[in-house]
Amino acid sequence: MYRPRRTTAAAAASVVLATAGGLLTVAAAPASAADCAAPAFERQFFANTTFSGTPAKTDCDDAIAENWGAGAPASGLPSNRFGVRWSVTRDFGSGGPFALTASGQDGIRVYLDGELRIDLWQNTSTTVSRTVDVTIPSGQHSLRVDYVNWSGPAAVRFAYTPRTSPADDQVAPLAPAGVAASYDESAGRASVTWARNEELDLAGYRVYRRASEGGDFLPVSGANLLTETSFTQDLPATGAAYAYQVRAVDLAGNESTGGAEPTVTTADRTAPALSAPTATHDNWLGVSLAWTAEEEGLTYDVQRASSPDGEFTALGTVSAPGYRDETAPYGETSYYRVTATDAAGNTTTSPVVEFARPLAVPSMDGTRIADDDSGVEVAWTSPASGPSTFRVYRWDRFDENAVPEPVTCEPRRTGNPEDPKPQYACTDTTAEFGVTYWYRVHTVDAQGRESEPSQPSSITRADRVAPPAVTGLDYTTTEYGTVLSWDASPAADLARYVVYRAPADDPFATIERIAEVAPGTTGHADVQVADDQSWIYYVDAVDTSGNSLYLTGSPSDVAHVETNEYYLGPTYNLPFTYDWALSATVDASAQAQLSWNCTTGSCPATGFHVYRWDRVTEEWVRLTQQPLSAATRAYTDAATPRGTTSHYTITAVAADGSEIAARYTSIATAPSGA
Repeated sequence: MYRPRRTTAAAAASVVLATAGGLLTVAAAPASAADCAAPAFERQFFANTTFSGTPAKTDCDDAIAENWGAGAPASGLPSNRFGVRWSVTRDFGSGGPFALTASGQDGIRVYLDGELRIDLWQNTSTTVSRTVDVTIPSGQHSLRVDYVNWSGPAAVRFAYTPRTSPADDQVAPLAPAGVAASYDESAGRASVTWARNEELDLAGYRVYRRASEGGDFLPVSGANLLTETSFTQDLPATGAAYAYQVRAVDLAGNESTGGAEPTVTTADRTAPALSAPTATHDNWLGVSLAWTAEEEGLTYDVQRASSPDGEFTALGTVSAPGYRDETAPYGETSYYRVTATDAAGNTTTSPVVEFARPLAVPSMDGTRIADDDSGVEVAWTSPASGPSTFRVYRWDRFDENAVPEPVTCEPRRTGNPEDPKPQYACTDTTAEFGVTYWYRVHTVDAQGRESEPSQPSSITRADRVAPPAVTGLDYTTTEYGTVLSWDASPAADLARYVVYRAPADDPFATIERIAEVAPGTTGHADVQVADDQSWIYYVDAVDTSGNSLYLTGSPSDVAHVETNEYYLGPTYNLPFTYDWALSATVDASAQAQLSWNCTTGSCPATGFHVYRWDRVTEEWVRLTQQPLSAATRAYTDAATPRGTTSHYTITAVAADGSEIAARYTSIATAPSGA
């Protein structure tokens, strides 16, 4: 029981004696309110059973468990017909299920937030009791217990206790407030503190931790619940950051949420983990180093030495786990190591790795290999910028079993002397005409060691003598064009004949290449030639080296002949318009394929007729019985005459049945088998 507390001098003398009509009476002295801190009750004594007037005495009581027997409850109060009132307002935390239990002799009433919950208000000589289950919401709530004694012994007891079985209590506690965390760098220890919960059924606390960047919170406070409001934990000095949670647990096993999540960052005294570098080689780019690290945000210093115990020279600093050494010497062994530094200044140096870079391999890719009157010029590029010695090999057939032979030639520097990738060339004066040679180049160092070979490059040293002029060139003018014929060329290396054509009035300015003819064929039919035109035809012999009189000399040196085409056109044309444009081609079956289109954007027509000129009757003969549809734009003449020139036109049919023609067009077809 919370022992009565004196609050004022007046309260020390709680009653005074007075005379009234010769009888001694008890007069209550005024009592000031007690300053009682929850969960202690404020207790008020009344010299009546109606709790009226000023209390005779007020003090604090931490539990209601009284048995005054037949005596007075306090000095100066009567032993019968008195009243005592207890009241408290307190924080119930998350609330939950509670049992209100009251017992005693005579009248007892219990109020929760002003609502009557237990009523045992009766004058009895025996002990009465009652227990009531209630659910109290979270937060602040008031309890009041009124007790009166009318006569006889006086006793009263009251308690409010949480019901803590898991079946009854499923309300989680409130998250602890005031959670704070700190880290002692010198001790390497994290400390977490928090305010005590107001839960009446609190069993203790658990502390959880996770990495600050995320993940699941895991318990770190051990198997037993903490009953104090602080927790310490040793943390390794790795520079890692952690977030903490504190959760309250009640007697029913319910656990609160985590609430605030303060973080701590440990001191970083851990050197970063670093693998040994690996090295690979690129003939042109240098030695590429690569390594792995377990953390990000590191900087790496790369160093190289000429011996494992030699003086290491700094090559560069990078922020990614890789480096390319463009200056690694060719043909020598280099030794590398990497030092990693983290943001806290911790460093780790990798094991030393050695790498033997091969001799520089020349490249003939994209360089010039050519022949002229003096020989074959072989050109290459070296990836090494310094002075180099080279050896050139050749073989005259591309055979994996062929043994290349060295070429006697003097390499010389070519191109821009400031180019970091210098170019070289040498001339093979012993190469023979008409032979295909394959070349490759090696770098040679001062010890006479040769590099791997360059990729091979080949050239055929061709002759430069054109075949003789074609003889016996003649022509025949036909209805379908000009048919040329000539004598077979005596050139042993003949590759083809090339036929050219030019207008007779401008034989050199507008020469047109019209056909290539294979060796063994000594003729060509030019079927698409305008009527009544004079032409000059040239037939040129070309050898396998590309030599020809036309290419190396003048068209006048080439065999040529002048012809004149027949005029086979219509003697008259139908009335025509330029609104429609007509064209014709000959397909693989020697059939005329006509097509037409509107040239003005608006060409009304209800349909089309197709006509072909009949040179015998000198008439335009209509080929279509019924007009073609207005959407038609093509027509095939399945009866196209062979071995002659045919002339076609189409007419657009108007709504009134009248027709207007397009300008005619012509095609020529060779005879069957020609």
